[in-house]
Amino acid sequence: MIQEPSVWQENGQALHKTFYFKDFLEAIAFMNQAASSIEALHHHPEWTNVYNRVTVRLTTHDAGHTITPKDHQLAQVLDEHYARFQMG
Repeated sequence: MIQEPSVWQENGQALHKTFYFKDFLEAIAFMNQAASSIEALHHHPEWTNVYNRVTVRLTTHDAGHTITPKDHQLAQVLDEHYARFQMG
């Protein structure tokens, strides 16, 4: 059973969330699928993958490492990709 993703949390001037997948290949596929939307926003996440988890940290570096509307927009984009990815 795949664990539900965590909710976005504000911590240390950044938004954090962990997405869970069936396995490593699905986690990497999610990252690849989201890449073009991320690039279109010109706002890139700090994210890591460990087996079936993708952990994301969003902060706006050029605004002094604080949370801005750009971070909330990217969080929404990632949630939308995750929802579509889970639907198949």
